[in-house]
Amino acid sequence: MPTLRKVHGSENRFFILDRTQFDPEPTLNQISRLAVQLKQSDDDRFNDIDGILVVDHSDHPGCAGKMTVVNADGSIASMCGNGLRTVARYLAEQSGQTKFLVETQDADLHVEQAETLAPEVPAFGVEIAPVRFNAADFPFAELDGDTVLNRPLPQLVPDLDFTAIAVPNPHLISFMDHETLTGDLQAQLGPYLNGQNPYFPDGVNLNFAEILGPDELFVKTYERGVGFTNACGTGMTATSLAYVLNHDQGDFDHVVTVYNPGGMVKVHVARTGQDYALRLIANATILGNWTIGDNALLNGQFDQGDYQPTTEEIAYQNWVKSLQTN
Repeated sequence: MPTLRKVHGSENRFFILDRTQFDPEPTLNQISRLAVQLKQSDDDRFNDIDGILVVDHSDHPGCAGKMTVVNADGSIASMCGNGLRTVARYLAEQSGQTKFLVETQDADLHVEQAETLAPEVPAFGVEIAPVRFNAADFPFAELDGDTVLNRPLPQLVPDLDFTAIAVPNPHLISFMDHETLTGDLQAQLGPYLNGQNPYFPDGVNLNFAEILGPDELFVKTYERGVGFTNACGTGMTATSLAYVLNHDQGDFDHVVTVYNPGGMVKVHVARTGQDYALRLIANATILGNWTIGDNALLNGQFDQGDYQPTTEEIAYQNWVKSLQTN
């Protein structure tokens, strides 16, 4: 009988579904339907997730496994930095390794166990790659150029500058004052850019950011396929790169501290020649373990499973409170 692990990275919540536990293995279409059913459930243990992280065997050299990201609306995402940390912890426990590669849709990414943030708050550092700027990698159109690098987009909104970075998830980033960040602009622009529009036909993750101090940011994300989320790992990473490129004169080898509604992460931003090296470091928390039969799970009979919570969320929230008082 399979066991799904409920996890979060910066309160970006998922179930990890290891397909190697199933016989026969469920298809991605079945898992997409499951993600939608869980999100629509009236059970609070299941309906607060941002998606499902599917774990498979990998035949790529050095890879301890493969991760596929299924959003809560059933769509497939290129990557998820917060989710990758939790999958890294899962694969580390399965393999006994603390440093390895994980196969993702666009790249095999380096992951490594990091220093514990606090008692019962384990952390992992994960590579975020590849980094792209061209319109075809989003795609985007009707924005007067092949790249968007710290420039106005009056087609979308006046008086703000934007940067578009794919890592490989597509992100549109803008830095602003606190009043604008906490206003209703993002709630209007996010759904528009992820519905029928002439600019981002496949949608885009919209990140609004405030510079709190040197190498210190707050980032709020409207996530494609999810909506407003407590945190978006690739969004915080892309925003950190945009900060270094646009607001710190491109002075690399920085560790940027990024606060978000779900907690805090660290992003190491480096450059080698023309390549960028981005590393996201933060928590990988286990919320609970859910054992349920294959048929019951895939048929939406969730009450037939046994869900057992852990105590790690209490420790995580205590750590978040300590950040707010420091």
